[in-house]
Amino acid sequence: MNTLQEQLQADHEYLIHPLTHPTAHQNPKIWVAGRGSIVIDAEGREYIDGLSGLWNVNVGHGRAELAEAACNQMKQLAYYSAYVGSTNLPAIELARKLSELFYPSINHFFFTSGGAESTESSFKTARFYWKAVGKPEKVKFISRMKGYHGVTIAAMSATGLPAYWPMFEPRVPGFIHIESPYPYRFVNPTPHLSDGVAAANLLEEAIVREGPDTVAAFIAEPVQGAGGVIPPQDDYFKRVREICDYYDVLLISDEVITGFGRTGRWFGLEHYGIEPDIAQFAKGITSGYIPLGGIGVSDRIYEVIQSVPPEQRWMHAFTYSGHPTACAVALANIAIIEREELVQRAAEVGDYMLRRLQELYALPHVGNVRGKGMMAGIELVADTATKAPFPASANVGVRVQKEMTARGLFTRVVGDTICLAPPLVTTYEQIDQIVQIIADAIEATVAAVKV
Repeated sequence: MNTLQEQLQADHEYLIHPLTHPTAHQNPKIWVAGRGSIVIDAEGREYIDGLSGLWNVNVGHGRAELAEAACNQMKQLAYYSAYVGSTNLPAIELARKLSELFYPSINHFFFTSGGAESTESSFKTARFYWKAVGKPEKVKFISRMKGYHGVTIAAMSATGLPAYWPMFEPRVPGFIHIESPYPYRFVNPTPHLSDGVAAANLLEEAIVREGPDTVAAFIAEPVQGAGGVIPPQDDYFKRVREICDYYDVLLISDEVITGFGRTGRWFGLEHYGIEPDIAQFAKGITSGYIPLGGIGVSDRIYEVIQSVPPEQRWMHAFTYSGHPTACAVALANIAIIEREELVQRAAEVGDYMLRRLQELYALPHVGNVRGKGMMAGIELVADTATKAPFPASANVGVRVQKEMTARGLFTRVVGDTICLAPPLVTTYEQIDQIVQIIADAIEATVAAVKV
């Protein structure tokens, strides 16, 4: 058995880690076990998992029934291609089940291995649709700053976080960004309108500027996740849907994070009373126990896919689309969510979490506390009156993250925003612990920073 130091050395020598420069990876955590909302490192120390792994372990760690579902399916049929001419029972059953859970107009599903593949599938499906209905010039995509849709080349081009761009540019042509609705910092250019409508109208301006006959779709997360947990204004998406309908632009809902109960509803746009044309998903569909993602398309898009002549068929595919084992795990995961009523629990515990976190406003540098269901962001600022951020040189976010980790909470900090998305099974007592750890970490950090 290798020592911990030998394992760390092997990590440095052989693994390339996502998004990581070696200077930021000197003392990584080696995670070895988990149960519920707790993860355990190689030294035996326990931490509350403040981000559900990576926004995805919705039902919590250590669910033996999910391992059993994978094992049983692997014993029977681990894998077979779902290409035309073949199918399998778990994929069929999962698609049928999703038609019960998704938006009423979305009843047809294609499976991928994760979120970025789902984004690519959405883009290709949108372009396919417009070509098939005789509008081949509609090829552009509009997305939002602070949005995250993956980092494959087209998904990265839609992602509105510039840190992902420089070393891989040029980005794919035809991707346009508008500002996030970001309620805490949005500056309304038309004060006679609500902030939500004014923010949505930026989409209309972009469509008109680019030319409606050239725009295929608008892609948006119901709650922006990796950009800092940003729920929009309540009237934002209703106006977005109106704009998309008026200009004949498809609406793609990126439910990779917000799907499967995370926001206190099965899917995020349910909060706003609208339906998308395409919905993409991953993460929570298996609670991260095995890679799986996909897209669901509206009935009108599906009818077009089915009606084109063979030479114009939907020539899109992945080797692992409809993977039997992944689909079997997804079915078992959904059964847990339903049996334990975790969607309702996310709503109730999420409300409690947000109320408790709002107590942090008593601290001098807490500028904004926001959230939806089991997602929350705590934004720290140098001056709460002006919303002025801390200087980057102060490294406030990095320092707070270090202080939280030292106290037993492991989560992500984006800039100076603490991001939370604990498993849906997180207890009220653990929420109280999270809030106390964050408060202590903020106070310890700010005490050491000259403002």
